[in-house]
Amino acid sequence: MKLLIKSVRIVDKKSPANGQVRDILIEDGKIKEIGENLSSNDIEVKDLSGLCVSAGWVDMRVGSRDPGFEHKEDLYSVSAAAAHGGFTEIVLLPNTNPVVHSKDTLNYIRQSAAGGVVTLHPAAAVTKKAEGVDFTEMIDLHHAGAIAFTDGEHAVQSADLLLKTILYLRPLNALLMNRPEEAQLSLYGQMHEGITSTLTGMKGIPSLAEEMMLTRDLKLLEYALEKSMYDTSDPVLHISLLSTAIGVEIVREAKQKGLPISCDVAVHQLVFEDSDLINFDTNLKVNPPFRSQADQEALRQGLADGTIDAIVSDHNPQDEESKNLEFDHADFGITGLETVFSLAVMHSGLSLETIVEKITTAPRAILRLPEISIEQGAIANLTFFDPEADWTFGKSYSKSKNTPFLGQQLKGKVRGVINNGKQEWYA
Repeated sequence: MKLLIKSVRIVDKKSPANGQVRDILIEDGKIKEIGENLSSNDIEVKDLSGLCVSAGWVDMRVGSRDPGFEHKEDLYSVSAAAAHGGFTEIVLLPNTNPVVHSKDTLNYIRQSAAGGVVTLHPAAAVTKKAEGVDFTEMIDLHHAGAIAFTDGEHAVQSADLLLKTILYLRPLNALLMNRPEEAQLSLYGQMHEGITSTLTGMKGIPSLAEEMMLTRDLKLLEYALEKSMYDTSDPVLHISLLSTAIGVEIVREAKQKGLPISCDVAVHQLVFEDSDLINFDTNLKVNPPFRSQADQEALRQGLADGTIDAIVSDHNPQDEESKNLEFDHADFGITGLETVFSLAVMHSGLSLETIVEKITTAPRAILRLPEISIEQGAIANLTFFDPEADWTFGKSYSKSKNTPFLGQQLKGKVRGVINNGKQEWYA
């Protein structure tokens, strides 16, 4: 691929050209030159005046449903949704059928989309079938290319299993990802435990379910690691999907102590509150649930001060039969790959540079992926976008349509991606 990008504004704190409008010459999958008024004979030219470019975006939490539930999402549709959302790399949860607990399933995912514009990074399960009982062969899975270890949609409930997992993975410098939810406290819960759950008569999921499990996980991590091992540039434990104000404060204090942790928040948590569920819209049924306004403000503050490292989609595709039901029978989940950037622009309160950092630099560092910067000689892994564009989300490239944002006007539009020597452009 030979391509000359004209007049694009670079958004990359690590780039010498950060904040500047420059031309970018790409050849053989790499950035050959960055400058002004570049020209080249017999080469494709794209004038992107008014657009921005950053390193390719990374989503740390995506449900693909393939293998086993391809009617909800397959590897090709999830890749298409990711690309239209500006993501050139995504981490796939292991909650498929079979669960990603063997090298065969892991290799199937890695090979199915090899060379596409979106790179798929499968995470492997901590326990067989993600049932929280018996360990998987984590060492073999790590060497086979698992990006991280998690039971995905299920928190590891056993303290003994979690402690041993930390001890197993630490010598490998492998990442453990866990969502803090005490299953017994959240059992049969449908929404956040609060005024709205009382008014609607729905069983609530208390904030305590997150906070207790989070405290437990951090205590186990502290127990497993000697103080001399705290000094590491890589997080040992990644906390997925913070949703409560107390949870944010617990993480903040743990980071101040020097514990090697990181965490993320689903972007839709910045948009809705539990009171929005008063009309029983099943597209708003997510886990962790939408919580109070105070919790939402704490999440924004956590993003702003660096307590929360990354923003994720928590893309969770569900077919019509799983969502078009009474609220208490509907499955949890929102599809979100295509709207992460817009929602972050509209609802996070963060600067553009900080939003980009939360979906590029931070996820790459957490996942031990190579650093990518827009500079001469670097790999051309890029996302092009217009942060000011208004657009209507009229079509989803996911197989499932369980999103409350279809038909809505949003701000901040992805215009194209380049990765693995391929390019895609969107109107």
